[in-house]
Parts: sequence; C-alpha cells; structure tokens
Amino acid sequence: MAERPKKSGLIGELSAEFAGTMVLILFGCGVVAQVVAGGALTDPAGGLGDHDSISWAWGLGVTLGVYVAARLSGAHINPAVTVALAAFKGFPWSKVAPYAVAQTAGAFVAALIVRWNYTEALAKADPGHTFKTQFVFSTLPANGNTNLPVYEWGAFRDQVIGTAILLLLIFAITDLLNTPPGANLAPFIIGLIVVAIGMAWGTNAGYAINPARDFGPRLASFITGYDGAWRDQYGNLYFWVPIAGPLIGGLLGAALYKVLIGRFLPKAEPEPPGRVPAPKG
Repeated sequence: MAERPKKSGLIGELSAEFAGTMVLILFGCGVVAQVVAGGALTDPAGGLGDHDSISWAWGLGVTLGVYVAARLSGAHINPAVTVALAAFKGFPWSKVAPYAVAQTAGAFVAALIVRWNYTEALAKADPGHTFKTQFVFSTLPANGNTNLPVYEWGAFRDQVIGTAILLLLIFAITDLLNTPPGANLAPFIIGLIVVAIGMAWGTNAGYAINPARDFGPRLASFITGYDGAWRDQYGNLYFWVPIAGPLIGGLLGAALYKVLIGRFLPKAEPEPPGRVPAPKG
C-alpha cells in the first residue's frame, strides 16, 4: 500500500491560524454577547455591564488560541502580528496574505457560532439589531456610547497606540535574546497583555488591536441582520479604523522594540521566523 503523501506545510499553518483565531473569537465575542445581551435583559438600563469579565475572557481567549496554534504556525492569530513579523523577524512576505485570510475566516466562523447561539437573547435585547448590540461582534468608537465624543480619528489614534503596545510587548516576551518566560508560559503572558490593554485602553475604541478579530465578526454580523455593521453609531463609515490602525500600530510597536531594546541585546542564533519560541533545556 502506497504511503500517503505528507500534507502541505502551509496548509497546516493556515489551518492552525484558522483554529487559533476561531478559539479567540469564541471566547471574546461570546463573553461580550453574554454581558451585553444578558445584562440588557436583567438591567433595564442595559449597558456594557461587567467590563472586567470581558477583559479577562478576551485575554484567556488569546492564551488558549495561541496554545492551539503555536506548534504549527507560530500562533499569530492577528494580521498585525503577521505583518510585524514579516517586517522585522524574517517571516516570509508570501505567507502574510494567506495567514490574514485564514485568521479572518476563523474569526468569521466563530462569530457566526456566537451569533447563532445568542440569537434569542440578542433579538430580545435589541430587536432592530442596531449598534446597541453590534459591538458584541465588532468595535465602535466609545463602545457605541454617544455621550463620549470619540469619532473615527480618535478611535484610529487609540488603535495605533494600543496595537503598538501589544507588539512591543510580544516582541519583548518572545525574543530569546531577552528574558523570555520559561516553561511554555509565553502564551499565558501574552494573554495577560491583552487583559491589561483591555483594562487600560478599552474605552475609546473597544481595543480591537487585531484586524481579523474585527473584520471577520463584522462581516458575520452584517450577513445575519446587522445592516449598519460597516458604520458607527453616528452613521460614519468606520470598518476601516480597526484594520488600518492596528496594522500601523503593530509596525510602530515592533520598530520601537527593535530601536530601544533589540539592537542592544547580545547576538546569538536567531529563533525561527514567525514562531513563539520554546525555551531550551
């Protein structure tokens, strides 16, 4: 009997990016759906509810998504990470677009699952499927709050800064020439970074800090009844903000790490491009 040919390395990597991003969104959009829809049903005032639980679930979603995908693909689960690794860590540019598509597809499928599971609760909380529950799936300036005067460019600034922080810290934690966490704890620490960003940088734009995390669920919500998904609560075209902002911010954060820290570290054998390094020992 002939031996089965080995599966393509790239196909395995893309499958891992799809699965890792899907896990991220299942927990991330799932917790927002639970807090927003459930809170609106139990609290007449509605509102975002428990912000801390949202921050923690997004962070844990990142941690678990990275553990799922790290062995095969390096667990970028974020096009901003992929682009930054290509620009500064030798990750092949030819893989950037396929990775981004796989990440967005994983986010899209996960958001469809969340949308399906919370169908009744979302319909009860927001029968018109407006921006009041739109941010279960994708971000809005000021989380849809019209009392806070944040618009597209304020949210864009926020996304650049937030993603710059994310990439600077990811580069620091995964740099084997620095002091990376041991015992395969890097995914856990990266999850804590997302928790911290959510707690410190979540008001102005909902800390998407990931184009796939925002665009995939935004598309899923659009095709399932949220006709205003591409716009914000003011009617302005908004979907581009959590795409462009994180891509620019990611490059900025990676460059800052290289300039401020990386170039001063002692040289050694480099880690494989685009991977979450495993501790030696």
